Amino acid sequence: MAKLNADQLARHLAKLAPVYLVSGDEPLLVQEACDSIRSAARKQGFSERELFHAEGQFDWQQVVQSGNSLNLFAERKIIEVRLTGKFTEAAGKALVEFCRNPSPDNLLLLVSPKLDKNAQNSGWYKAVDQTGGILALWPVSEKQLPRWIDTRLRAAGLDATPEALDLLCAKVEGNLLAAVQEIEKLKLIANDNTISAELMASLVADNARYDVFGLVDKAVSGDASGALRTLQGLRAEGEEVTLVIWALAREVRTLAAMQQAQSLGQGMEQAARNQGIFDPHFSLMRQAMPRFKPAQLRLLLRECALADRALKGAAKLSPWDVLQEVVLTLAGARVLSNGVLQRLLR
Repeated sequence: MAKLNADQLARHLAKLAPVYLVSGDEPLLVQEACDSIRSAARKQGFSERELFHAEGQFDWQQVVQSGNSLNLFAERKIIEVRLTGKFTEAAGKALVEFCRNPSPDNLLLLVSPKLDKNAQNSGWYKAVDQTGGILALWPVSEKQLPRWIDTRLRAAGLDATPEALDLLCAKVEGNLLAAVQEIEKLKLIANDNTISAELMASLVADNARYDVFGLVDKAVSGDASGALRTLQGLRAEGEEVTLVIWALAREVRTLAAMQQAQSLGQGMEQAARNQGIFDPHFSLMRQAMPRFKPAQLRLLLRECALADRALKGAAKLSPWDVLQEVVLTLAGARVLSNGVLQRLLR
């Protein structure tokens, strides 16, 4: 009947098919799709639900018998089968039999991990495709994540600034369930519908005594010892290093963008406004800009990227040690050492 994607599912459920197959390895997406199917079924009179867990030597004839069973006093029924492994030959035969003559009073919901090509070319898969709906759910890629989160925020009545969206993406690192949980928190704490980077950071930071914006301000103002104490405090309080990397990289990118705008003849104040920077932080950045050449800022960005790789295990370094180099350099206490340059050039 139909191969569906998540966006098409709601429209398709206005008139239920007798069989649905939901497959994928992203738990949140699978769960939400199944919830949508169950909800639509309940609205159309399917008030009972029979659940099977297909593991090991599961007898698939139970599914066929459940679909064929007649009870004059029973309500319409959802037959849900949750599979943890692959569809066996016995499963295939049972599903073909079920699809051959489905009862209008029963809805079969199959839930499985991602299916391989062999499964998609099988007879039972084609039978389900002809009789019902198939929804194959793919993980959200890193490139797709910002749009996915932005859509979720808007559905929750929230509008995040680009920087706030970037921060949330960095925070959840592809964990969709964590993203949904953070959005639920935002709904509770947001005073209006707009989510700024500062508000997002306050959520992510969990009200730590030290905060990343204070760290950035101290570094840019040239307070090297204060910035270093704040960085150490963030580390001691268990702050997420992802947030610190994001805040420092954001500051370096802003400095670089303002320098570039100035080189093209734009006034510093206009360049700052275009970057969303206003007093009192603008005054700090104005003082800091003469300390850096464009090449130094590019190296600082690469150092932030190195910290991110170290966090993810791609570099055998402590991300906090790398960030200490970034903080001290931003504060004007030192330039990137030869050791750092060697690591960056590898």
